[in-house]
Amino acid sequence: MERSSPLVTPVLIAGCLVIMVGFAIRASFGVFQIPIAEEFGWLRADFSLAIAIQNLAWGIGQPLFGAFAERLGDRKAIILGAVMYAAGLVASSFAVTPAAHQFLEILVGFGVAGTGFGVILAVVGRAASDDNRSMALAIATAAGSAGQVFGAPLAEWLLGFMTWQQVFLLFAVSILAVLMVLPMMRVEPPASKKELEESMGQILVRAFRDPSYTMIFLGFFSCGYQLAFVTAHFPAFVTEVCSPIAAGGVLSSLGIETTSALGAVSISLIGLANIAGTLLAGYLGKRYSKKYLLAGVYAMRTIVAAAFIMFPMTPATVILFSLVMGSLWLATVPLTSGLVAHLYGLRYMGTLYGIVFFSHQLGSFMGVWLGGKMYDITGDYTAVWWVGVGVGAFSALVHLPIKEKRIQLAA
Repeated sequence: MERSSPLVTPVLIAGCLVIMVGFAIRASFGVFQIPIAEEFGWLRADFSLAIAIQNLAWGIGQPLFGAFAERLGDRKAIILGAVMYAAGLVASSFAVTPAAHQFLEILVGFGVAGTGFGVILAVVGRAASDDNRSMALAIATAAGSAGQVFGAPLAEWLLGFMTWQQVFLLFAVSILAVLMVLPMMRVEPPASKKELEESMGQILVRAFRDPSYTMIFLGFFSCGYQLAFVTAHFPAFVTEVCSPIAAGGVLSSLGIETTSALGAVSISLIGLANIAGTLLAGYLGKRYSKKYLLAGVYAMRTIVAAAFIMFPMTPATVILFSLVMGSLWLATVPLTSGLVAHLYGLRYMGTLYGIVFFSHQLGSFMGVWLGGKMYDITGDYTAVWWVGVGVGAFSALVHLPIKEKRIQLAA
């Protein structure tokens, strides 16, 4: 008999809070791009590489934390992740060389992995009924967007009267404080008898032999490339390229008087629009083919990014791009994680999704690092932006051949 449960559970609420705080901090790193580079006289690529390493460490850590959670417990994995996150932030606040920042971002990246999608979505997925799973995953993903709404503007505001080092310390305290909700995260894995009997090695072999899993892995690369590039470089891009804010205009009346402020607000707008977009993706994922929805999301991202770079950047185009791209931002996450759960079951969802997410973070590394490198070489972000358009088109195509049929477990 199919297990039923309410959509909103203590597990979902706690998971949303952990993801929200973790992603608020992560989404703010682009705001520190210019202040840190200016204080130490670094090239743009130096801090970009630090953020890129953070994303790569996040990708490497995701399947490791997924396996850790499935073997030793979800809450232990989250505690370990939060401690590493805080330790990385505290140590980074004392770092004064590019190499030190880049090394310490490994700790931060592993911390994001332990408090992020891989672990939390697996817990939320197991706690939800089959009917509610797609929407529960979407709500948890949207919580990450909620963090993005206030993360970058909060960092920008704090930098008005605090040093960036003090902001890092404050963020370290915040990620540790969120551990107070962990007692709410109690759930037993609702796996079938066959799923429980099958070892992690067996299910990994099954997935690796399935071409559909390979296509999901490859397709997630562009998602990471586009999202990480925009998160890390868009505030600086807007600050330097966007036409000035009109005095006495709507934005000026709202207190957004500089392109720097607009750059921070653009990240917030992306997160705000993404709450609606992600929830819509979860709703549609329950009713329609996830692979076609994913192909559609990537195709729309490609069109929006190409259109944005082809026209002069103005405050209006920045806001329009942020809202439209935001509606497509993390819509891929509940669809991708839901597709993995549908195809391969819930028992090792954290590990299997974590491996797929590694591709996402490879893309993140390339988007962030290449953005800084090409900026130092060419003086702008245009070439890197067009690479993002290309990989987005590739992802739209590679999802189409996926066979959306669950693999058979061993008898």
